[in-house]
Amino acid sequence: MKKDDIKKEVRKSYAKAAKQGSSCCGQEASTCCGPSSPETISKGMGYTEEEMKSVPQGANLGLGCGNPVAIASLKPGETVLDLGAGAGFDCFLAARKVGEKGKIIGVDMTPEMIDKARENAERENYKNVEFRLGEIENLPAADNSVDVVISNCVINLSTDKEKVLRETYRVLRPGGRISISDLALKKELPDEIRKSISAYVGCIGGAVLLENYKKFVKNAGFKDIKFSVNTGCGCDNKEIENAAKNVLPEDADIKKLADYVVSVYIEAKK
Repeated sequence: MKKDDIKKEVRKSYAKAAKQGSSCCGQEASTCCGPSSPETISKGMGYTEEEMKSVPQGANLGLGCGNPVAIASLKPGETVLDLGAGAGFDCFLAARKVGEKGKIIGVDMTPEMIDKARENAERENYKNVEFRLGEIENLPAADNSVDVVISNCVINLSTDKEKVLRETYRVLRPGGRISISDLALKKELPDEIRKSISAYVGCIGGAVLLENYKKFVKNAGFKDIKFSVNTGCGCDNKEIENAAKNVLPEDADIKKLADYVVSVYIEAKK
């Protein structure tokens, strides 16, 4: 698979998700926590009922593999940048934490997602949230300009994860931190899954080994690096099998996919 082809397919898939209000695996499934509605999916990833009710309608598309805002320890007045903001779900949650004196910047490469996020913000009169069209490998943000970078199951979609992390480091102020939820591998995927464009778009095929992910974060310059398994995701073999059926080739051996893929939280400081 060529990088440009992958990026094109990812953008097309998420444009469809923005229009249809579905997860990245289709209307009936998520990549991590099995077939269900966006609300049920998000609850399985660690979001509370209060959080889901507090955001504009249509902001929660059930995309993700964790709740990065929950572990970010956001403070009033901080500036937060969200990599792959989608329709703005995590941005709106973060906006409540940083308050009127804080600022939230959501970046997404899909115009349809940016339009949807901006509509959500305007409808609910969010003054401290803005959305910028751009790629996470080339962030539309100045050096040393944000306090916290968050992301939810998006870096695995990039074909240049090391550049994403270097860009993340660049835009953070000294002492700034990351709070990322993502998928990683416990062992290499079978070839038929790794080479599948649908598996890549579904957040599975592009995942990297845990030890490589840790190396990428360290090489970008971060310190105090912490990786922890998101046990709250609630994934089991059956649920992952059901979700995988929507994104993997028919002949792929998906019965033991949970032996390969894990949801992790990544925390580190600049």
